[in-house]
Amino acid sequence: MLLLQQIMALVGKNLSPLPVLREMLHLMSELLGLNRGRVVLRDDGASTSRIRHAYGLTAQEVERGKYAEGEGITGRVLRNGQLTIVQDIDAEPTFLARAVERSKLPPGPVAFIALPIVAGQRTVGVLACHRIRTRTRALADDVTLLRILATLAGQLLQLEANLQEKTRSLEQQNAALARALESSSARYGIIGTSPRLLRAISELERVSDSSASVLLLGESGTGKELFARALHLASPRRDKAFIKINCAAIPETLFESELFGYERGAFTGAATARAGWFEQADAGSIFLDEIGEMPLTMQTKLLRTLQEGTITRLGGKREIRVDVRLVAATHRDLQTDVARGGFRQDLYYRLNVIPIQLPSLAERRGDIRELALHFISHANQVNQRNVNLTAGALARLQQYSWPGNIRELANLIERIVLLAEQPFLEAADIERFLPREGRAVLEANGGFTGRNIEPALAVAPPQHVALRPYGRVDSHSFDVLRHALQQCGGNKSRAAQLLGMTVRQFEYRWKKLGQ
Repeated sequence: MLLLQQIMALVGKNLSPLPVLREMLHLMSELLGLNRGRVVLRDDGASTSRIRHAYGLTAQEVERGKYAEGEGITGRVLRNGQLTIVQDIDAEPTFLARAVERSKLPPGPVAFIALPIVAGQRTVGVLACHRIRTRTRALADDVTLLRILATLAGQLLQLEANLQEKTRSLEQQNAALARALESSSARYGIIGTSPRLLRAISELERVSDSSASVLLLGESGTGKELFARALHLASPRRDKAFIKINCAAIPETLFESELFGYERGAFTGAATARAGWFEQADAGSIFLDEIGEMPLTMQTKLLRTLQEGTITRLGGKREIRVDVRLVAATHRDLQTDVARGGFRQDLYYRLNVIPIQLPSLAERRGDIRELALHFISHANQVNQRNVNLTAGALARLQQYSWPGNIRELANLIERIVLLAEQPFLEAADIERFLPREGRAVLEANGGFTGRNIEPALAVAPPQHVALRPYGRVDSHSFDVLRHALQQCGGNKSRAAQLLGMTVRQFEYRWKKLGQ
């Protein structure tokens, strides 16, 4: 009991098991007479082992204590993981007497006891000692106590291994964060160093000083708004207004008044005049997101504004001159829309002066680690949490196909931070957070194929940006719309894209059939 009390008093006082193991061997000798105790541990990545901790052995004896797998009593315990008791070392031919010469031991019968040290269900070492046979205390009592000590040694070694693994993971995260901060592209708030991303940033910087219209192309969730803001910040207009507008979110009847403003009395309720977004963006930049959703009537008026540099308020008679840099964005194939008559050809050519293609997250997998670390740091700060991802968890994120691109990754990280039950998450821990919808299909086929939904909803993979409607828009039943919405997690924009419809068409059909 005294021995256990003394040893346990040391546990927790030091992160290293070294002082505990040394005191354990010391007390084994002083209190129990179990002499020349040693802890033998495996060499990293090798089949050999050596004495790492000892009491009652000289430095030369410790140095000689090296064993191959299965060699002698110690090597046999390492290989088999079973307790071995040699009642008389002189009568045991396999006893090596390598560390301590027989001439330096007492002349009477000497026993040798060797117990496996197990950590993580694997034999990692041996706790061994000499015992004089003439002791009055029962051998079974000594073996029982040694079993307790060997179990404790295994737990201490396992804790040390876990701590080292966590430390390595944190060091990797710190290094990744340092690289992200040092990245020159991060000055616009754009994180990543993949070749496709750097090429897009380079094109952005080359045209930043001009006033030509820029068209940002790419899948949904690739960061078009961030690129539009970066273009504004890199331009001479950086100190002026930056106005962002989502064309898919404006009702068709309000488009003109929102973009160009209105005069007093222009319509019922117009008690005062109001400047539109183009006026407010004068001398600055205006970002029209999802420009493919703009009605044809408004496309004509937008083209006139771009060509002449003037706007006319709704209900007004005078032209107002504006100096605005237009940045437009779409996930649609505008050329296909032009061929179908859904988008004006002359406006397309006016917008497509400088097209910049933004890469999807699947095309910049090397940036996923830095992006995930950035999002988890932000989510921890906002939600006052302390959740971390190990190197294995970050590697698992890199393997996922990310059909929703950066937006999906950011949402997943926030969900992980809010729902995590432990501070450090391994790859297996984050598996339950990955979207279940089409997970197996996505990873087997490298992208969204539509095979995980009903045939009536299947569309082309995301690399084909052109959206070809499945028949006529009014041919979709309410069940088809509802199922598409379920497949997209309630996101009407994605459900509309899945069916080859605009958001406005989806909303109209949904309300009409839902009545």
